[in-house]
Amino acid sequence: MNTLFDKIWDKHVVQVVEDGPTQLYIDRLYAHEVTSPQAFAGMRERGLRCFRPKQIFCMPDHNTPTHDQDKPIDDPISKKQVDLLEKNCEDFGLTHYAMNTPNNGIIHVVGPEKGLSLPGMTIVCGDSHTSTHGAMGAIAFGIGTTEVEMVMASQCILQQKPKSMRINIHGSLGKGVTAKDVALYLISQLTTSGATGYFVEYSGQAVKEMSMEGRLTLCNLSIEMGARGGFVAPDETTIAYIKGKEYAPKGEEWDRAVAYWQTLKSGVDAVFDKELNYDAADIEPRITYGTNPGMGIGIRELIPILDEIPEAGKASFMKSMEYMGFSPGEKVLGHPIDYVFLGACTNGRIEDFRAFASIVRGRKKHNDVVAWLVPGSWAVDRQIREEGLDKVLVGAGFEIRQPGCSACLAMNDDKVPAGKYCVSTSNRNFEGRQGPGSRTILASPLVAAAAAITGKITDPRDFL
Repeated sequence: MNTLFDKIWDKHVVQVVEDGPTQLYIDRLYAHEVTSPQAFAGMRERGLRCFRPKQIFCMPDHNTPTHDQDKPIDDPISKKQVDLLEKNCEDFGLTHYAMNTPNNGIIHVVGPEKGLSLPGMTIVCGDSHTSTHGAMGAIAFGIGTTEVEMVMASQCILQQKPKSMRINIHGSLGKGVTAKDVALYLISQLTTSGATGYFVEYSGQAVKEMSMEGRLTLCNLSIEMGARGGFVAPDETTIAYIKGKEYAPKGEEWDRAVAYWQTLKSGVDAVFDKELNYDAADIEPRITYGTNPGMGIGIRELIPILDEIPEAGKASFMKSMEYMGFSPGEKVLGHPIDYVFLGACTNGRIEDFRAFASIVRGRKKHNDVVAWLVPGSWAVDRQIREEGLDKVLVGAGFEIRQPGCSACLAMNDDKVPAGKYCVSTSNRNFEGRQGPGSRTILASPLVAAAAAITGKITDPRDFL
């Protein structure tokens, strides 16, 4: 019996090149302002139009400021990229969700919430965190700019078929443990290259019990362990999440779609190239201490000592210690922090804001902490206000900023200064990722909230 990955992949094969790649049909292309300009330029040079323009959705997110979006962007490079995306969409007849309009947001947040990403689809974008959409039960992966042009021109892509991996998380997650903690745990176990060449199916009781927001977070971080992508088989949770969304099937088409989606699962005797099993009881709230997402520990654990690091990794380990200002064997719990960032395509959804608010409710932001709370879309912003979370957050001394990628990466105004520590719900903690010299500690919204009110790394279970 085939795996679910095989089922979806095989259904989208146009042809297989002998001793070469597969020509794969793509159901949905997402495009943002950073990786699309050269693709559009290539299309113009060759006098081509988009083959299936209705399958392409574009929006700016990386360069958008998270304040005063009704004014022109100050940074000339950011402004040029955002303006050019709008012109390209106009010239090529593509759907464009412009900055500061109700449909805009981070592309990997907007796609699922509008029902554009659906089970059984193939989805691509010129962005590594396209793996996020795999939570919908889709094959979703990032591609390069040349490949973006290829999809625009033909609605197909040339790809080598990845190997299959299943990761099972057995049992239920404990108090204060989120999908973000599961992802950070897996990356620390597999390392940042442990899933290279594989497409990962997440399974097991802990995954089954996750909300769609949780699954989106888990799949978002698949790329950080080297995987081509990650996905979760669609189930009742998936179907309930999709129902009624703007681009979801309607009427009889909905009934047919649900009947098909219910067939999308790996067979009981499906054989994977690799299968791994973990126990949810072993996972606690996590933090990173180094300069890649795999350098993580349980929040009450100590940073490894040098003897625990493989010989080949000792030099990079010590380099990261120097950059982060930490020492081997040090306890990070209780370490003072300067910034907190809630947002990104990893944790910028409504559930993340609910979690953050659950910790800060009735408390106050620490005076020494600068906090950026950035919804992943205008739809999330509206829901925050409809649920009254804005009153909780503002009452605790926080400001809710406007949607965008924000401090996930230093491509807009929200940059962490050199030497400052930021507890961030984003996906990468590389050197300079949040600004030159910035020090990033990846964590869940619960850990971020606890740090925001105490001014230091704090176990969120103390507040639950």
